[in-house]
Amino acid sequence: MSIKKFALVAAALVSTASIASANNSFNVGSTLKDSSVLDLGLVRSEASGVVNVYDFGTGVKGALLGSEAVHAGANTDVRVDVTGSQATRAIAVLEINGQPVVTKDYMIIQ
Repeated sequence: MSIKKFALVAAALVSTASIASANNSFNVGSTLKDSSVLDLGLVRSEASGVVNVYDFGTGVKGALLGSEAVHAGANTDVRVDVTGSQATRAIAVLEINGQPVVTKDYMIIQ
């Protein structure tokens, strides 16, 4: 394969990966209301998966606080039960086939 062909194939793969990852997102802002159930709002996923919410108080992923399954496409009103959590900061991780595809960290406010 010539260098020119290789460069074109590499560029096509990068643009495809960018398009695919654009289909995975958390659409709520960066703050969540303190509650036993965190309301993540709209979550877009390119395939069925799970949203895991972890304690992020130290700036690194800590204990798992709760999980919620999602389906391919737009998932409205995604809510994750975190009963008993005292976290003031959390990170949500959308996983598809056990692989993280998008993350978002949140401040949890009163």
